[in-house]
Amino acid sequence: MIQIGKRTLVFVVSITFAVSCQNEKNTMTKTEAPVAKKVSKELTIHSDTRIDDYYWMNDREDAEVIDHLEKENKYYNKLTAHTKDFQTSLFEEMKSRIKEDDSSVPYEQNGYWYVTRYETGKEYPIYSRHKGSLEAPEEIMFNCNEMAEGHEFFNLGGIAISPDNKLASFGVDTISRRLYTIQIKNLVTGEIYVDKIDDSTGGSVWANDNKTLFYSKKDSVTLRSDKIFKHTFGTNAAEDKMVFHEEDDTFGTYVYKSKSKKYVIIGCYSTLTSEFQILNADTPDAAFKVFSPRKRGLEYSISHYGDSFYVLTNKDKAKNFKLMKVAETNTSSENWKEFIPHRDDVLLEEINIFKEYYVLSERENGLNKLKISRWDEKDSFYLPFKSETYTAYVSRNPEFDTDTLRYAYNSMTTPSSVIDFNMKTKGQVVKKEQEVLGGKFKKENYKSERIWATARDGVKVPMSIVYHKDTKIDTNTPILQYAYGSYGATIDPYFSTVRLSLLDRGFVYALAHIRGGQYLGRQWYEDGKLLKKKNSFTDFIDCSKHLIENKYTSTDHLYAMGGSAGGLLMGAVVNMAPEVYNGVISAVPFVDVVTTMLDDSIPLTTGEFDEWGNPNEKKYYDYMKSYSPYDNVIAMDYPNLFVTTGLHDSQVQYFEPAKWVAKIRELKTDNNLLLFDINMDAGHGGASGRFEALKEVAKEYAFLLDLEEKIQ
Repeated sequence: MIQIGKRTLVFVVSITFAVSCQNEKNTMTKTEAPVAKKVSKELTIHSDTRIDDYYWMNDREDAEVIDHLEKENKYYNKLTAHTKDFQTSLFEEMKSRIKEDDSSVPYEQNGYWYVTRYETGKEYPIYSRHKGSLEAPEEIMFNCNEMAEGHEFFNLGGIAISPDNKLASFGVDTISRRLYTIQIKNLVTGEIYVDKIDDSTGGSVWANDNKTLFYSKKDSVTLRSDKIFKHTFGTNAAEDKMVFHEEDDTFGTYVYKSKSKKYVIIGCYSTLTSEFQILNADTPDAAFKVFSPRKRGLEYSISHYGDSFYVLTNKDKAKNFKLMKVAETNTSSENWKEFIPHRDDVLLEEINIFKEYYVLSERENGLNKLKISRWDEKDSFYLPFKSETYTAYVSRNPEFDTDTLRYAYNSMTTPSSVIDFNMKTKGQVVKKEQEVLGGKFKKENYKSERIWATARDGVKVPMSIVYHKDTKIDTNTPILQYAYGSYGATIDPYFSTVRLSLLDRGFVYALAHIRGGQYLGRQWYEDGKLLKKKNSFTDFIDCSKHLIENKYTSTDHLYAMGGSAGGLLMGAVVNMAPEVYNGVISAVPFVDVVTTMLDDSIPLTTGEFDEWGNPNEKKYYDYMKSYSPYDNVIAMDYPNLFVTTGLHDSQVQYFEPAKWVAKIRELKTDNNLLLFDINMDAGHGGASGRFEALKEVAKEYAFLLDLEEKIQ
């Protein structure tokens, strides 16, 4: 046991974790860290010149770049050597809570029951099915453990079964650049056909003739999904016909099939605008028809039912979205008729359609709500949820003619459940609740609540927090505060078996629902993007200060974490308020905002102008430059930092955090830790494999717990 303040933390390794290599740690200085060479590069626009001394790192094929990254890894390993045994123990502890021989709740589709299962000791899933009933023999479609052999990274996605159930198209990525190779497997004979389709998104959809396959391809440089092709089974992929090219480089495109199976649909999207094209799935050689032409700022999605489409849209300033209806024969927006009106206090997120019912996914005051209604208007009701820190959402419901709604529920203290609700009788059955192995977890041992901080502009910002009931809340309590805060993405309060390794050691976990997400509706997102982006950063800092001022913790025990765009958040926060945190984890961080958004050859750049702004316009350039973490590193004390990246990251290029770390190393005036861990085999999502990713979490938790121990 190790005493920390008035609390006692129980570690699963011996006290030697706390003292080994202590002398070495105390003598480490920043001069022993890798020193990146400086090659001055001038970047000029709008009569403003920035000097980027580390621009040269933008080449993963350069041996000198790889050498520098390997030196960073060596330095990380040296400074964390005393925690290696502890990391292993954390990994084993987290792994021990997870049922290894687990399986998904089966679902029925087109006469087959589909199951995803795992075997003890194996990293990857096995996809299988049973014809007619679960008592029928198992047919293994894909054993990813066998397919992953010989690959450092492996991901299978986009499985699509032909209407006659005989063929399956699937995509494989073995690099972690999210560039998938599509192949086709004969599910009757087991043969995987030799023909391959490269540079795809992995997803594809079958027409109703069982031989025509539509799929989307990516630009191999920018990774933008920009083309839809049509493949005829049995022909060479080189002969595939392009049926659509999205030439606007601020848009991406994809293809899917309506739940009714009547239409193949091409979707086009940017941050603010969407457009769809439809094709009768019985006539795959006909031309796609535009559903309603794109108009800047008009967002919509479509669901087919009967002889109509239901359109979820922000048309006519419906900021929180409304539902409209249009005949399938004349779908342009001027013909849309209101079905469910816009509401100022309710965000309409999704509609799921069944033969007798439709289900609306709504969000009110940050909370998920599921509303079930009959098409004949004889009944309409909400599923009851009582907690303020829960997540509920419609799960996979491929069947159209059914009274059963499958949904998922969990909270910060309650493991995830898959529930089948009978919309006719209103009875429900819990098909599965996530098992937490080890015999130590009990729901009643944990507490969760939602608290509200006041931001500097007077806005109330919610936080969902969870902790062990025996944790004493005072200025000595360690807190890990997490947020994302971009793209309108909402991180709902959720259960995590992994997080128990912190909670059981006296940590509080705080999820800050800052602006830039959509937790409190569409305006919450609008107020955290473009020229209001800094609200995301100040909200996070003000949430931290609320925790400190109300004696939930203190600056000595407060930690922050975010990844990707949340890593940008961390970068901005440590520049703006470094004194508030003892340690910060910034995972795969987007930190060189100005340079990246000016380079349209970098993946995803052009499609994100509506999120961050286009720096080719001076007002956006000036605003970005004022918060871009890399551009605002100065000589000052920084908190302890742990930064991660993947060499093959397709969303945030590895050189962004590499440059950022190099610049902080050069300028920081403290002796705090600056650790940079580069996965030389993985991309944005980290390591593949079910348990391999836990090793990365163990590194993060060891960093936090080691810092807590040092306070003594």
